[in-house]
Amino acid sequence: MPSLSLSETLHSLVHAYKKQLRNDIAAQKIDLPVTHIRALKGICRNPESTAQSIALRMQRDKAQITRVLNELQHSGFITKVDNPKDGRSQLLRPTAEGEKIMRQVNISERKTVAHMTQALCPDEVATFIQLANRISKSVDETFSANSVTQKRLSTERKSSVEKVSIAPQLMAEHAAVEPSIEDEHNE
Repeated sequence: MPSLSLSETLHSLVHAYKKQLRNDIAAQKIDLPVTHIRALKGICRNPESTAQSIALRMQRDKAQITRVLNELQHSGFITKVDNPKDGRSQLLRPTAEGEKIMRQVNISERKTVAHMTQALCPDEVATFIQLANRISKSVDETFSANSVTQKRLSTERKSSVEKVSIAPQLMAEHAAVEPSIEDEHNE
């Protein structure tokens, strides 16, 4: 049987993890979508969480995250308090119920990892973690480099567009101020 490509292996692994985690979370009787759980996890881990920081962490649109946060607040899992450092934002805090849900999620995650790594020895798990972290770091570095390049190109394009837009105006102004060579000869 031919071995799977790295792409297929990673895809298969991610889906296996998600499937197992969904089963383990369902066994805990947690009835929250994954996006809500991820947002709650971010809030529990970072006492300086804001809607913006959660959106960045999850790489999601801020409007989508705002809806998720409003639902978490309405369900009694988080509260919002004024941010003393920035009056335009609010800090997000888990409630006692939100912390309880997070403890259940953590139990589910540990069960999922134990189930998925049961056939591996501790050294294999450590090697896998090391390799996965290197792959993630490589992707993050490439993404960051591409982001910087995209911003630079966007700025250059904007500058070029402004120059092209301004050029006819400058030429017209220049023509109005300085007489043409023909005008000088005719005098």
